[in-house]
Amino acid sequence: MLAAFRAGTMPGVVLDEEKQSVRERVWDALERHGVARFPGARGRIPNFAGADEAAGRLAELPEWRAARVVKINPDRPQLAVRAAALSAGKLLYMPVPRLTEQRPFVELDPEGLDVPPRRAAAKERVQRLGRAVAVSDMRRVDLVVCGTVAVNRQGVRVGKGGGFSDLEFGLLVEAGLVDDRTTIATTVHGLQVLDEPLPETEHDFRVDLVVTPDEVLRVTEPKRNRGILWDHLSEAKIAEIPALAARRPDA
Repeated sequence: MLAAFRAGTMPGVVLDEEKQSVRERVWDALERHGVARFPGARGRIPNFAGADEAAGRLAELPEWRAARVVKINPDRPQLAVRAAALSAGKLLYMPVPRLTEQRPFVELDPEGLDVPPRRAAAKERVQRLGRAVAVSDMRRVDLVVCGTVAVNRQGVRVGKGGGFSDLEFGLLVEAGLVDDRTTIATTVHGLQVLDEPLPETEHDFRVDLVVTPDEVLRVTEPKRNRGILWDHLSEAKIAEIPALAARRPDA
């Protein structure tokens, strides 16, 4: 079955069910072990005990130190990662939730901030303090930090199910702003790291680094998303995301 997953030949509904089963197991484990934190685990990129420690471990890595421009997801478990980026003087890009705007990213330059980085890094404050930008106005990204529900030691990740991380990534790949030199990382609790194959589709990307409060896992054979796979998208999905609608091949 998993060979078929990797080949992209399984029906989409089966793949969705397999991914959802993985999510449910991870959310259950975080809750059962008492390590889920506000605003909870289920139905989202789960916040977890030790998120700050994982962010600190990521900030010790050479890939982090070398990065000048970073894109980080807006979810709560990566709040400390966004704060660390601002503290280190990195230019921060954060996607607009669900990519609903014509300018689907927010750019926040830490130079001149008049609030502490931890406060500025809250999702709502990034949106208020930063400026909305179109993909065409963005700089090349050195490091991407993505939110994850589950990940394995081969770098295969399962998100919360909306598909927006893949679309964000695809837009940046097509614009030449993310490439093989860009490092992709995620910060998670150890319970989110699974020692098993995980389902993945042709449009999924793998991470290079998995960082927990206790360890750093380096992936030796990462897989890159090739850009937007238009035949994987419905007309409704394209229509609800302006950056996609403007970029579609027949636009």
